[in-house]
Amino acid sequence: MTEMLPACPACASELTYELGALLVCAECAHEWSREEFEVLDQVVRDSVGNVLMDGDTVTVIKDLKVKGSSSKVKVGTKVREIRLVVGDHDIDCKIPGIGKMGLKSKFVRKV
Repeated sequence: MTEMLPACPACASELTYELGALLVCAECAHEWSREEFEVLDQVVRDSVGNVLMDGDTVTVIKDLKVKGSSSKVKVGTKVREIRLVVGDHDIDCKIPGIGKMGLKSKFVRKV
């Protein structure tokens, strides 16, 4: 019995094949690794359980200290255009007045 290969994340085509360590879509020629596919399948949720996606706007629910600085991100700060990443801090964003920063999803709520 052959292993079922995942659909293409770019065009959702079921016509995929393995090429070495990569998976390739026969229709759009998109290439990705199995690790990328597993990361794409992970669901990131905010503090109340809402599913977060790239480009969402979130609100900070707790005062957060900025590492290496004396400033804080205050409760209620809106953060626009978040980007989901893999790691302990699963949100990359740009906070007004602070700059680029990584946040944990458990300290934000989707707007």
